[in-house]
Amino acid sequence: MKDIRSTQSTEYAIRNSHSRIRKKKPMLRQIIRHYLPLALVITAFCGLAYLLSQQVLRLGANEPQIQMAPDAAARLSAGEALASVVPAGTLDVGRSLAPFTIAYDEQGNVLAATGLLHGQPPPLPPGVLDYVRQNGEDRISWQPEPGVRYAAVAERVTGAQPGFVLVARSLRETEDRIGVMGQLAGAAWLATMLASLVLVVLVELVLGRERK
Repeated sequence: MKDIRSTQSTEYAIRNSHSRIRKKKPMLRQIIRHYLPLALVITAFCGLAYLLSQQVLRLGANEPQIQMAPDAAARLSAGEALASVVPAGTLDVGRSLAPFTIAYDEQGNVLAATGLLHGQPPPLPPGVLDYVRQNGEDRISWQPEPGVRYAAVAERVTGAQPGFVLVARSLRETEDRIGVMGQLAGAAWLATMLASLVLVVLVELVLGRERK
């Protein structure tokens, strides 16, 4: 008789355990079903916010070059002396954040520079001056060597002595800010994902109790 009771008790416990598992599975599916779309929206929103902030910071790095380069080109095109527009300088553009100017002749040879990298004007990427010759202006991210990047604006010089003028400044501070924005976006994404998961679970628990 005791064996029968024990067997029945065991069977009841197994059925009760299976019943609890079956109840948990629909709740888990509901949580996943409601959380996944929310997670996708949060991920897309955080990614878009980061990309927008990155572009705003990068475009802002073109200032004041977008004002300085056309002004210098206009002065040179009007016949103003090169020395007064691009005074010779020894600014170390590998370290400094200040803008610097380089003037080129029609063949792309450096005429004057206000900043130097390792004692020489930084080498310009091939094709930049050809593009400016055809289009009048170019705005580029310029990396003369690893770890050194500039936001540069190049303008066409016309008049009696045609050529080109380029104004650039370091992207170091801008890239540091972009890195900080990336960290903030990642932290905001993680916090929002966790908070939304907790919210979905709580809502499902409350609804589950109401269904009972």
